[in-house]
Amino acid sequence: MPRYTAPTKDMQFILHDLLKVSESTIPGYGELEADFTSAVLEEAGKLTSEVLAPLNVTGDKEGCRLENGVVYTPAGFKDAFAKVKEGGWTGLDMPEQYGGQNMPAVLGSAVGELFSGSNMAFTMYQGLTHGAASAILAHGTETQKDKWLPNMVSCEWTGTMNLTEPHCGTDLGLMRTKAEPQADGSYKITGQKIFISSGEHDMADNIVHLVLAKITDGPAGIKGVSLFIVPKVMVNEDGSLGVRNGATVGSIEEKMGIHGNSTCVMNYDNATGYLLGDEHKGMRAMFTMMNEARLGVGMQGLSQAEAAYQNALDYANDRLQGRAVTGIQNLEGPADPLIVHPDIRRSLMEQKSFVEGARAFILWGATMIDAAHRADDKDADGLVSLLTPVIKGFLTDLGYDMTVKAQQIYGGHGYIEEWGMSQFTRDARIAMIYEGANGVQALDLVGRKLAQDGGKHVMAFFDMVKTFIKDNAGQDEAYDKDFIEPLKAASKDLQAAGMYFMQNGMSNPNHALAGSNDFMHMFGHVCLGLMWARMGKVSSDTLAAGTDDATFYETKLATGRFYMARQLPATALHLTRIQSGSDTVMALDAANF
Repeated sequence: MPRYTAPTKDMQFILHDLLKVSESTIPGYGELEADFTSAVLEEAGKLTSEVLAPLNVTGDKEGCRLENGVVYTPAGFKDAFAKVKEGGWTGLDMPEQYGGQNMPAVLGSAVGELFSGSNMAFTMYQGLTHGAASAILAHGTETQKDKWLPNMVSCEWTGTMNLTEPHCGTDLGLMRTKAEPQADGSYKITGQKIFISSGEHDMADNIVHLVLAKITDGPAGIKGVSLFIVPKVMVNEDGSLGVRNGATVGSIEEKMGIHGNSTCVMNYDNATGYLLGDEHKGMRAMFTMMNEARLGVGMQGLSQAEAAYQNALDYANDRLQGRAVTGIQNLEGPADPLIVHPDIRRSLMEQKSFVEGARAFILWGATMIDAAHRADDKDADGLVSLLTPVIKGFLTDLGYDMTVKAQQIYGGHGYIEEWGMSQFTRDARIAMIYEGANGVQALDLVGRKLAQDGGKHVMAFFDMVKTFIKDNAGQDEAYDKDFIEPLKAASKDLQAAGMYFMQNGMSNPNHALAGSNDFMHMFGHVCLGLMWARMGKVSSDTLAAGTDDATFYETKLATGRFYMARQLPATALHLTRIQSGSDTVMALDAANF
């Protein structure tokens, strides 16, 4: 059975050596001393490694079952969910007013990776609830917050988001679910939603669905969409649960992965709902949840890559196969372990350099969320908005690729279910699709985010990279060669791609859109390159100052050098593709494909 070990030491390095969270002026960061974050992460690591990880295979093999309108989760899930709730993990970064612990998002993100890495399908139940609660927190009335949030923060009640319908996914303006106004201010919701994660299950007394629907006689298209709170069970005036609402599960989707999560077809038949936010402004309210979910999904790409890498590394060290070309390494055995072979090393280094760089990227992004929400930093808000499609799209694309690489190290055993490696690949695959497919993320980045606020935020990113290069170049010849020069070259590629879009996108928008996926990946590589350059500088300085853990920092440097030399140059390939324009992409008539 695959194992999972919480990467708490690397998280501590990022939080304290790299981001220096306890020295930040962001409100709440002063509490994030190393001893405190270590205690939180170690406790989360114990829970996830000992309780949730063993259930990952169980959830995959058993899946969920629907009987008489009730969805039953896999064996052990209900007891594990109770332990998660008892530990207060579901409200770690939610307001104390509603029962949360008000910890910063950066700590919540680190803990979230541990939960997702140990059992992604299980963690989605609380993850969707967190997103739904955030939407109510941002757009609900005080009465709505008081009514719904305490039980959602504790996960006594869970939550969902209902967007997709059988005939429409990304183009939500085509939705048919209707909301009929009632005399008491409520609405009657009628329609069907599909792909609803955690839509029905046996682990909570109530499920609070956030449902997009169109109010009768409202504007056509996306401008007529509103958002509604639609509980599974009605809540009485005194807070007790009342009668069952007209929200039922039609079926459970049979999926490629995340079998432990109940992905449902939900039917709404005159279900009572309550408007969340303003009429016809449902997308604005839903995007509070969607943006949080996209960052969380990016983290899922990282978490599955990390879990798969851990097991591939174990296998590479244990499996004897062939002899090292430079001479026998295992003198007492019939063969050398896989890890002696350069191509196995290449694959493992690709995985290691990705997961450590991606972790730094996500936690850095979380500090921007904290700066925006806790310190009202508009620049941080704009920058994380720019980077959200990169975090979601790039990290899930490459996270999936890394699970495939990990599976490949096992050879034929990676293809056999007994070894458990296929689950990481199958689970990671959905992250590229839901919460906005990655092609849409790329279009959003190029078509909307680059020009947001007059291009202010992308220029701020370029300035950040330039400033880092200027401040850290010329101090150490080896560091310049290994980190500064590759980062400078990649940043120039990214700027050249942006210039190409500016010069050609207006005359022919297809030139920009045909290059959007390459641009998203190029941007992602530059972000990881910046993270590795920063981690390389920290590691070099620490070694120069002296440390009792030299091996850790030397390993960081070696891993960073690999990324800068072997992965970051991909920006040149992406630039070449972008600059080739759209002519070859659009050359064929539809009938000729």
